[in-house]
Amino acid sequence: MRCEISTLTVDLLAHHRALIPQVTAWFCAEWPDWYGADGPGDAAIDVAAFAASADVLPLGVVAFENGEPVGVAALRQTSIASHTHLTPWAVAGYVVPSCRGQGVGTQLLRALVAQAQRLGHARVYCAASTAGPLLHREGWMPADMIDGDGDRERLTVFVQHL
Repeated sequence: MRCEISTLTVDLLAHHRALIPQVTAWFCAEWPDWYGADGPGDAAIDVAAFAASADVLPLGVVAFENGEPVGVAALRQTSIASHTHLTPWAVAGYVVPSCRGQGVGTQLLRALVAQAQRLGHARVYCAASTAGPLLHREGWMPADMIDGDGDRERLTVFVQHL
């Protein structure tokens, strides 16, 4: 499938709870060290939380290409243990491999910013090791660096002022 921005739509995951199993499978496949059998995360719990509400954190957004889900992202209250004083966080950005590099991630990120603004937040944070170019293009600014623990890469904390 090739994604076309002209036909891409983004909506709250809470409006599409039937997608919870599919999004859970995406998370397990994309982040097996975290969500796999031996990982510390629980994809089903996280995705259910992202789909639970349209009006309080955490919440998720899902991208559709011609009615087919092609990506997801979420806002949550906290993300990095050393930075619990910052909120909210853009997390769990995923785009199906065949749609990557075609603007889906950009639209998901913009939708998260719009949701944060709708909920009354003055800024949004995101910790990233590989999404820096996208965040820079969208006007996010580096705010801090975090050393990865174990095999994790060094992360940059970005901020977007709303």
